[in-house]
Amino acid sequence: MTPNQPSGNRKVHQLRLVVEVEDLDEALAFYRDALGLTEELAVDSDRGASVVILDAGRATLELANKAQTQLIDDIEVGRKVSRQIRVAFEVKDVEVATTDLTRAGAELVAPPTETPWRSLNSRLEAPAGLQITLFEELDG
Repeated sequence: MTPNQPSGNRKVHQLRLVVEVEDLDEALAFYRDALGLTEELAVDSDRGASVVILDAGRATLELANKAQTQLIDDIEVGRKVSRQIRVAFEVKDVEVATTDLTRAGAELVAPPTETPWRSLNSRLEAPAGLQITLFEELDG
């Protein structure tokens, strides 16, 4: 199978990123309410255990070597800030989403910046200890 050919027998049907949070209500206020991810499932269990699964649309796993990560940091931020894992969300309007999320508690690392690959990207430190990139594809 070549990389771009779909397989009728895919073994993976969903990518789910699991993040342990200190304050579930705060995380939901940010990711569900401010960012706009839809709640797919919520389960409360014994001993106060709770989980909420949010639908983030199509998922991909982006693997980048250190040189690529440094290049992205240089373009988006101007210095090395990436950790080993960064979560990126495609949004309709990066300017609006960046403003909304900083008002909702995220710390702005870098404002929306056009990249050589024609996307507009901003970088934020978000609740639950995640560094996130918001991106808007400029060529549709």
